[in-house]
Parts: sequence; structure tokens; C-alpha cells
Amino acid sequence: MDVSRGSALALLGVGLFVVTMVVGAATAPSGSAGGVDAPATPSPDDTDAPSDPGATPAPSEPQTLVGNQGGWVTHGSVVAFDGRSVAWRNTQADGYFEVSRLEDGRVLAAFANESADDCGELSAPCARTGYRVVEPGSGEIVSEYSFPVGSITNSEVHAADATGDGGIVYVDMDAERVVLVENDTEVWEWHASDFYEAPPDPASRDWLHINDVDTIGDGRFLVSVRNANQLVVVERGEGVVEVVNEDDGTSDANCLKSGRLYDADGDGDVRCGDPSVIKEQHNPQWLGDGAVLVADSENDRVVELHRTENGSWEPVWAVDRAGGIALTWPRDADRLPDGDTLIADSRNRRVIEVNPQGEMVWNVSVGAAAKHGPGIVYEADRLPYGEYAGSYDGGSTGADGNGTVAGGASATPTKTPLPRMTAANGSGALTAPDDGIPLLSEGVAGLQGTFAWVPIWFGELHLAATALGLLFVLVGGVDHLLAARGVSLPGRE
Repeated sequence: MDVSRGSALALLGVGLFVVTMVVGAATAPSGSAGGVDAPATPSPDDTDAPSDPGATPAPSEPQTLVGNQGGWVTHGSVVAFDGRSVAWRNTQADGYFEVSRLEDGRVLAAFANESADDCGELSAPCARTGYRVVEPGSGEIVSEYSFPVGSITNSEVHAADATGDGGIVYVDMDAERVVLVENDTEVWEWHASDFYEAPPDPASRDWLHINDVDTIGDGRFLVSVRNANQLVVVERGEGVVEVVNEDDGTSDANCLKSGRLYDADGDGDVRCGDPSVIKEQHNPQWLGDGAVLVADSENDRVVELHRTENGSWEPVWAVDRAGGIALTWPRDADRLPDGDTLIADSRNRRVIEVNPQGEMVWNVSVGAAAKHGPGIVYEADRLPYGEYAGSYDGGSTGADGNGTVAGGASATPTKTPLPRMTAANGSGALTAPDDGIPLLSEGVAGLQGTFAWVPIWFGELHLAATALGLLFVLVGGVDHLLAARGVSLPGRE
């Protein structure tokens, strides 16, 4: 029996999709160390870790605490692992972000809910975001500090950090500010508009997308300003005292795209860092004065930056793949006391541990542990010590360019400085290429954040082949239907 042109096109489309998926699955790396499930790497003994009086004895397998965004702020969870086994979880938020262990053993977790009735001056229902304290084991919510926002998109509290003296500092992405809370009262805040040119209503757009804050000394905080490709050190009473990836005047167009940074005076000049150093980063870790580890998200790598003699910052170590799979939008990286690095590989839905050479020594699938939703991981901490920050002694340059930090003070070290890497280690390029494919990259990201069944190896070329196959099926179906109705099209005899 002759096959019509429409049927042939439809079959070709189906065949292209099947071949794409079969070949993609067959050629994809296993994603685990050595091609098989590797044994869990024990956490270092407490004697190897920075001093922490509240720490419990290290287990025989690593304990890992994970903040799981879920999808695009759907089906979020806090998940605690013993090795690769789930010890406990809390699923009582649309999205969970940064998580950390407090000195009393409880868990501090930034969260967001898309719909709430307690809306203050806003119309109900509204979104609500803030941070919670969660009891480990039971997952019970012990306390909550939150506030309403008009929309959850780009307004979530992505990070909250204990200051060590009873306070909690968090980032308010909606109003683009850093806030210190003591006894449920806001006692200090830093507005990004004090340093960056601000639009008339900062809450009306995704202006800076401030997504992380860490305590790095007495009254000093490391803040991630995602849309500016910069990290800033903010000091109480002084404001910004140092910038990591300072504006060099060549990258402003990158930060002005998509209505992000705002050019208030219209001169085309904004504070924008070089995207080849870090680009739309998340969750930096201060390793000690002059060194910072960064999840370089849009460059799909983890990078360590060191301060140079002239006060600028440059990449010295990078990792861009593990277990044969390229990192995809990593959003957290923590240097462990033994020199390994723990990475939240977000859209690959996994947490991995790599050694100084970038070789994967441990991994766990967060997507499988989440049980519902895509399992887009946001942040991970290795217990019992969590994400430590080294001391900040003032640096070699200030935001005012005079070579000093205001007051010349030296902060009390928060923790012991952690191991630093060199260019001799790592597996990634120190200058990151911009190799995304317009539209296709965004399409893959949307699918991975929406559907749990999308495999981690599914990339831009797979999406292009799938779209082409679907086009063949649609065109073939229309052609077959018209032929059945006796409608003649060009090319049909």
C-alpha cells in the first residue's frame, strides 16, 4: 500500500523524536562517579572541621541538607540526606531556597508561597515570603518571619543567614534591600539604591535580583547582586566597602538587557561586572580575606576568585562538569574543610561533591528524593558544619577607590579560613564563553523547571530535533487530512 506524503512526514517526525531520545539516553553519561553509584564519601572528622561547639560527631556517611525550589516556585521542600537516603523532609512551601543549620541544631530556611490570605495592605490572595525555623527529624515549623508581596516572581526571599549573636539577616528581593532582624524586629537595613541607580519603583521590576547575604564579620555582609554580575561587601554604618567584579566600563549593555539594571541619568553607564568573570551568580562563599567561591550560574560553572595586588578580582579555579555531565545552572558551591567542594547543580537536579581536581566523588539525585515536582535544587549544606565563612580584614580597595575600607577596622573572624584552589586544579575554563543558544536555552530551562520527567541530558540540540519532529508531524497531519478531503496542494499529483 502506498504511503501518502502526509503520512510519510508524520512518520518521519515520530522517527526523529524516537531516535533523538534513544540516542540521547544511550550516549548520556551515568552522572555518577566512575560510571556507577559511588560509595558515599564520609564527612571529615570534627577535628578536621572548623571549630563548632554545637557540632555532633560526624556520621559514617555524609549528612547533607538541601533547599529544593521544586519547579519554578512549586513543590518546594527541605530535604535532609543520610548518605543518599532521605532522613526527613518538609514540603510545606511552594518554594524553599537557602537552608542552614543553626547552633541549636534547628534548620533556618528561606521560603515563598504563591498564595496567602494574610496580605496586610495588599489585596488577597497575595504571595508571601520570608524565612522559617524547622525542627529536624519531624520537619515541624517552629517559627516564621514573613511578609506579603504582590507577586512571587522575582520577589522571593532567597537567603537568610544567622549572624552568630542571635540575629538573622535576609535579602528582600522585592524591595532590593538587606535587612537585619533581632527579636522579630528589623533593626538595620541597607538599600541597594544607595549604591546602584534605582528605577522609580524598584518593586515593579526585576531590577537587581539580590539573591544572597552571608555574615563575614562584625557588621559586615557579603551580598550577591545577580543582575549586576557583582558581589558587594556591605558594612553597617558605611555601606558598600568593596566590590567583587567591579565595573570596567565594557559590560554595561549586558546588564541593561531585559529591563534589568536601570540607567537613571541616561548616560549608558551602570555598575556592571564582566560576565566572563561571573554572570548572574548565586550563593557565594567567603573563603577568607581575598578569596571567594561562587556558583557562576549563567556560565554553568563554579569558580573561585582571588583578589589581586591592584584590588581587582580574577578567576583562579573552575569546575564546569562532573560525572561526565556538564553543570547546568549551578546555584550553590561550598568549600568543605577537606578541600572538596559541594555543589547544587540546579537544573541537573543533583547535589555533587568534587575534589580539588574537579573529579566527582559523591552525588545524590534531589529530583528522585523530592517525590513530587521537578526537583530543581537551590542550595546544599554538608552537616554538621554547614557553609563556613572566612574572616574579612578590610581588603585592599574600598568602593570609594581610596585603597582603604572605612574605619580600617578588622572584623572578628567568623570561622577558620577554608582551603583555596589554584589554576593547576579544576576542570573548567577560567574565562567563561557565552555559548547559550537563544530561545533554545530558555526553552530547555522552562521544560526542566516544569516537568519532572525531562531527563538531565536533554539539551538544546535535543529540543531542536524534537521541535523539528513535531513540525513534521503537524505538517504531515494537515497534508493527510486535506488529501482525504480531496484538496490538492502544490507538489501533490
